[in-house]
Amino acid sequence: MSEATTIDSATRRLQSALEALDGAVGRRLDRDHGQAALASQVHAFDADRARLASELDVATARGRALEQANREVAQRLDEAIATIRAIIAPAEKA
Repeated sequence: MSEATTIDSATRRLQSALEALDGAVGRRLDRDHGQAALASQVHAFDADRARLASELDVATARGRALEQANREVAQRLDEAIATIRAIIAPAEKA
């Protein structure tokens, strides 16, 4: 083999290796971009989860407060009904 043939062969192998490297780098960049997009989505989901958990805590506390207010109103109504019945009962007997 002549020196020119050897150089041409080495150049072709180098070119092939550079193309393979370029392809590998491109695939790696695509994979890294995909991972970054997934990380961004996970972060957004985590932020949504935290917001929803906070909203749920507020709603749960409000629900408990409303239940307590409902019990108090029911108790007062029962007392008012008992008072009214106590007042009406003697009047009905007369």
